[in-house]
Order: sequence, then structure tokens, then C-alpha cells
Amino acid sequence: MSYPDLPEPLPAPVVDNHCHLDIARGEDSLPVPEALTRAASVGVTRIVQIGCDVPSARFAEEAARTYDNVIGGAALHPNDAPLQADLEDALAEIERLVAAHPKMRVVGETGLDFFRTGEEGRAVQTESFRRHIDIAKRHDKTLQIHDRDAHEAVLAVVDSEGAPERWVMHCFSGDAAFARACLDRGAYLSFSGTVTFKNAGYLREALAVTPRDRILVETDAPFLTPHPHRGATNSAYMVPTTMRVMAQVLGVDLEALCVSVDENTDRAYGGSWG
Repeated sequence: MSYPDLPEPLPAPVVDNHCHLDIARGEDSLPVPEALTRAASVGVTRIVQIGCDVPSARFAEEAARTYDNVIGGAALHPNDAPLQADLEDALAEIERLVAAHPKMRVVGETGLDFFRTGEEGRAVQTESFRRHIDIAKRHDKTLQIHDRDAHEAVLAVVDSEGAPERWVMHCFSGDAAFARACLDRGAYLSFSGTVTFKNAGYLREALAVTPRDRILVETDAPFLTPHPHRGATNSAYMVPTTMRVMAQVLGVDLEALCVSVDENTDRAYGGSWG
């Protein structure tokens, strides 16, 4: 798969608050230093590297230690939780990694995914989700939630367990009503390249009702490349394309939105870094 050309740089820096620098798509995958350099060249000066199984969580911890402008997250993705030979051992390793370094600030991505996991795996998903919430609360980390086709079930678990002080709906995928339900519970909403898709009017409506101090941006790279590059390989340097669409939807100045999103990200993850 090919990478899009570099977009026009942003007028102020922002953070890609959900990225998978370790996931390769094709033979032309960018080495991590090059991915970070490209991102910084267009104003994406910091990255949250997310682990979604034990190996990628270990990568996230190493990346957070290695690069000043990266913080890390560790969790079992909801689709990976039912695949664990020993869920207890896997969760113990996730907790160890979460506590291993001050720059491991995130428990995520965890949550529920009813698109790829059927009824037979949902009980394990839910138990894993509950355990991750507990880890986040005990270690004072930010929780990042993956939610696919599971809106009401996600909120039911959050309500029953009690949300951590800081939590993020990663790659927000609901409508305006669901956005309000998450916001009422204290969530930050993170918008990805999907908000630029032609058939995603409901996401733009959700963005429009989100207060400026709760908005984050992400790539979920190498996935979810924004329009008009949908289908190409995504990278953190594509955040400006999404940010420009977001500013248009909100009817606000791009630079002002960048400043807000950057400040929101610091609050969402417990302070600045890099």
C-alpha cells in the first residue's frame, strides 16, 4: 500500500492521540523515526502509541522510553481478549507494563467490539473491559475505549464500574445522542479520519455537539486514512487533513482549534510531555 503525500502543515501543533507505529501494512511501512519526523514536519509533534495485545503493549512501553514525544498505552483489544490462552496472565502483564514507566499513561485500547466478536466471546470481552477499568483507576491512568457496534453495552459497563477520572472514546463512532451520553459521563471524544468520510454525516453531527474542551484527534494509523486518501496507508502525518475538516464542521478558526485540541490532550493524559 502507498502513503499519501504530506498535507499542508498545521498552523499550531496537535497530538495524534491514538496511533499504532508498530503495525505494518505492506512492504513500504515507515520506520518509527521516519514516521515521527514526517508527523512533526506538518505540526503533529506528539503521539500516543497504543498497544492492543501483549507484544504491542511491550512495543508501546519501549517507544515511550525511547522517544521524548511519545507516550504509551497498554491493553488487550476486545477482539484479542477472548483469544488469550490465559487471560489472568495476559492482564497481569498488561498491568505490569502500565506501571513500568511514568510515560505509560494509558490503559487502552480496551472496550467492546460486537462487530468481529460474536456472542460466544462477549462475556470474556466484558470481563476484560471491567478489569482494564480497574487497572486504570488503581494506577491513575487514562482509559481509552474501543467501541464497535456496542454503544449501549459500553456505557452499561462504564456505569456499573465507574469511569476513571480521565477517559477517552477512541475513534468515536456514534451519533449526536450517543456523544451527549458519553460527554455527560465525562468522556473526551476522539475523532479520526472517519469524520471526513462522505457517508459519515452522523459523525459530523456528533462533532458539532461536542464542547471544544472535550475534542481530541487521532489517526488510528495505519488504518482509517481520511478522505480523499481512503484506502491508502495512514500515518500520523495525516492528522492535518482530519483537523481541517473538523474546523470546517465546527465553523471555527483552524489555529484556534489546534490550540484547543492540544490543550485538551494534555488534560486528557495528565499533563504535557515531549
